[in-house]
Amino acid sequence: MNTFLPFVSTLVTLAFACVVLDQYVARRRPYQLVWSLGLLWFFLGTSSEFVAGLGGWSDGLYRLWYLAGAIFAAAYLGMGTVYLLTPKRFANVVMALLVLGSLYAVYSVATAQIDPEALVTTSNEVRPHTAVPGNVRIQAAIFNSFGTIALVGGAVYSAWVFWRRRILAYRVASNVLIAAGAIIVAFSGSLATLGNPSYLFLGELLGVIVIFLGFLRSREVFGLYRFPLVHGFRRIG
Repeated sequence: MNTFLPFVSTLVTLAFACVVLDQYVARRRPYQLVWSLGLLWFFLGTSSEFVAGLGGWSDGLYRLWYLAGAIFAAAYLGMGTVYLLTPKRFANVVMALLVLGSLYAVYSVATAQIDPEALVTTSNEVRPHTAVPGNVRIQAAIFNSFGTIALVGGAVYSAWVFWRRRILAYRVASNVLIAAGAIIVAFSGSLATLGNPSYLFLGELLGVIVIFLGFLRSREVFGLYRFPLVHGFRRIG
């Protein structure tokens, strides 16, 4: 299971990223590009888990996993939602802050003292709570909190708007699935950080599948409405 689940997650995430990137090529919407980047980080994270399942964790592989999967993936998926639901000028400011934070995260992970003993396990489980120093764990918590709040909050808000207006009921279901999938990934990741990594791989797989199903349920849901902070909803599709 330490190789099968990450391998399937990698395949699903790759397919998901290709679909979103294809939409970006066709429509050139910023949120599609940022979502594609978020899925690429997720792909690198699950790929690292698969490789570790085959041959164990190395120092470099763990740093790649922690940066891409534990820090960047959720944050950039959430950033895509910020681009979707808020004015572009505001989203650009948030993106600039995220890029600056990302550069600092790269430096922090690259220079962090990794505990080699924490990387040696009988089952090649991920142990982010013991292998990296506290300052890196704090950064991961901040990035993941931002990404989860933005992704889940945006999906729940969109579902509520469509439900309140009694229109496009299938888009309510789409957003509910996206929110549920993000919560599954966040919950399994939180358990791993707290010292119980047993459900991390399963949570990642179930979460990305549920999010993907929500996306496929209504691929156009995110191209119809934007939520300007002052002026309310307006059509952009």
